[in-house]
Amino acid sequence: MRIGMTEIIIIALIVLLLFGGKKIPELMSGLGKGVRSFKDGMEGKSEKPADADKTQKELENKSE
Repeated sequence: MRIGMTEIIIIALIVLLLFGGKKIPELMSGLGKGVRSFKDGMEGKSEKPADADKTQKELENKSE
């Protein structure tokens, strides 16, 4: 069973309705950071850059 273009568009519209236009970029940003953190963990890197803490605090303040 393959997912066609119509199904992808329907899923995207449902996600847009559920989360709204403003929340989706924040969700994608968090997903990207999670993937990056996972890759760094797999490579054995444990240090976080100083900018990551600053960016996380900005996102938390923005969502409040």
